[in-house]
Parts: sequence; structure tokens; C-alpha cells
Amino acid sequence: MYKAGCGLCVLALACFTLMPAKAQPNATSRIVSCANAFLATLDAKQRQSVVFAFDDEEQRRRWSNFPIAMVPRAGLSLKDLNEAQRSAEMALLAAVLSSKGYEKVQEIMQGDEVNKTMPGGGPPPGGGPPPGGGPPPGGGPPRGNGGNRPRFGLSGDMFGKDLYYISFLGTPSETKPWMLQFGGHHLALNITIAGEHGILTPTLTGAQPALYNYNGKIVRPLGAESDKALALLNALDETQRKQAILSYQTADLVLGPGQDGKTIQPEGLKATAMNERQRAMLLDVIAEWSGIIHESAAAARMAEIKAGLNDTWFAWSGPTTAAPGKNITAYYRIQGPKLVIEYAPQGLGGDLSLHVHTMYRDPTNDYGRGVTGK
Repeated sequence: MYKAGCGLCVLALACFTLMPAKAQPNATSRIVSCANAFLATLDAKQRQSVVFAFDDEEQRRRWSNFPIAMVPRAGLSLKDLNEAQRSAEMALLAAVLSSKGYEKVQEIMQGDEVNKTMPGGGPPPGGGPPPGGGPPPGGGPPRGNGGNRPRFGLSGDMFGKDLYYISFLGTPSETKPWMLQFGGHHLALNITIAGEHGILTPTLTGAQPALYNYNGKIVRPLGAESDKALALLNALDETQRKQAILSYQTADLVLGPGQDGKTIQPEGLKATAMNERQRAMLLDVIAEWSGIIHESAAAARMAEIKAGLNDTWFAWSGPTTAAPGKNITAYYRIQGPKLVIEYAPQGLGGDLSLHVHTMYRDPTNDYGRGVTGK
């Protein structure tokens, strides 16, 4: 994995030295400085490939759970960058994300490296990307290096840490809105920075394999999302469970890639029907997504979610048990006035616990529209 070791710390420190002297720089200043430090490592051609207009709707929607050989991304991939440029990029991600969020991104990327090295050059049989993971409307080959990749190819073209892309919508600024995009297979971060605001929606996190061994350690990139939700379900009494568990099967993301602007009706168990311990557990599940971004933005987001907690719902579809140390094979959704979270295991005859898609949205503020008006 890309570790936040000495080299990354040096880069992060270098980011901060570009700022005017202050007692304690705020999060936006740190992020903008790291963004500019990364851009400063690029040549003119690379900068042209990586920067888009802030209101470029086609680029905003160009994210997916598919590998980049199936849905090309625009911008610059890690493969396109030299070592110094990679370090600067990862320093930027470390600045914009929380430590937990940065670690999760690394684990997702490392899982894709596992895909690359598996016999046959791909993930276990069963569980190809569902229809909801396809290209966004109008999503043909993009500007830049992404459009030059083959549509299908060997594992080296399909999987691996090198095939994650970065792009900017707008120019990094402490006052004017701009967006950082980073993603590839099973990862799409859309982070809007608008002054003091940091908006992480829409963001897709997934994992395949969702459990693997790395340096002798078992890694589950979305393990907490699975375990905490199951713990909440098990904390419900019989009446609450009957409300929370849906009478029908849901097996895919409803609001995944290409579904911007779509709405769904809340269902399941309302938070007002939970006791204080259960409500705290619900917030702890939500924090697995809201806590990916840096701490000050995560705190503001959690305050917003708590304010709407009485109108927040928890719904479950599928098996209500999981083997110890493995992920659930059920779908669940958490929905509030400014929140939609979906957890959706994938598989067509394979082990659903090994292939997971999740979605995190704010229907009132995806891409920062509620703050920027664009």
C-alpha cells in the first residue's frame, strides 16, 4: 500500500511551507497548498489533461465501479506519474481525507492490486459489475490519457494501483469552489472544496476482494461498514426488526453511477422508533462514510446528519447473519433528509461477501450544488 511514511510526511510538510505564516493553518489552506504543490510537479501537457472547468457536467459524472478499461476516466493515472508526482498526489489525498479515510482508500487500491496478481488476471468467478455500475449518460472516451486505453484487455489494463485517476474541476482556491476527483475500479471520490466547506458526495467505495491477506494480515476495506450495521440489526427488538427488514430482495445500488438526481422513498425503521443506544449505533455506522473526509469537514457533516436524525431510516434486505470475520451478504440503506447510504454485496453464484459496492450521497448537496449553486 502507499504508506504515509517519511517521504509522504516530507511532501505534506512541503505543502504547508508554501502557505503564509500562521499559527495553525486551517484545513482548506492545507488542502489548497497540497493541491498546488502537486500541480507544480506537472508539465504543461499534464496540467492540461488534469484540470477541467468547475461546471463540466460530463466530467463530474465520469465515475464508476467498473475498471477503467471498461469505463475510461479522464485526468492522470498513477501510472502516468513519476515518483515525486505520485508522492505529491498522495500527500494531497492525505490532506483532504481523514487518517481513517486515507487508509480505506489505500486498502481498496491494494485489493485491486490483488485482482491484478490473481491467476487469470481477475477477481473470483461470479459477481461482475451490475447494470447500475455502467458508464454515465454521454460517457464516451474522455479527454486525456484515459481515452487511449483499450476497452478490454489483460489484467494489466484492467486492475492494479496504477489505474487510479486524479482530476481537478476548477482551480484550487481558498475562496472559490473547486473539486478534486480521485478514483478507478471500486472507488470514486468527488470532493468539493468551497471555502470552509468540504463536501464528499457523491462517493462510491467498494472492494473486490473485500477480504484479502496483505503482509500476513487479513484486510477488509469495508469490514466496519458490514460489522457495525449487523450489530445495529442485532440490537433491535423483534418489533423493530420487522420494520427494518424489507419484504423484498434488493441486490444492487439504487443510486449508483449514472443515477444523479434520482430519488427513492424512505422505508424500514425510523430513528424515532430506536432507543438512544440504537441511535448512537446508527450514527456510528454513518460515520464510516461521513468520516472519510478530513476531520473538520467530517464534524460539520455529522452535525448536519444529527440534526436530521429524527427523519432518518434504516432498511435491511437479505440474510441477517454473517460468518465471523466475514462481511454480510445483505443489502442495507440509511436514508435521511440530506443523506443516502447504500451497502450492496455483488455476485452471480459467487461469494457475495467478497464483492461489495457502497454509495454515499447527499441529495441536497451532491457535487456541492447546495453550497455553490452550480
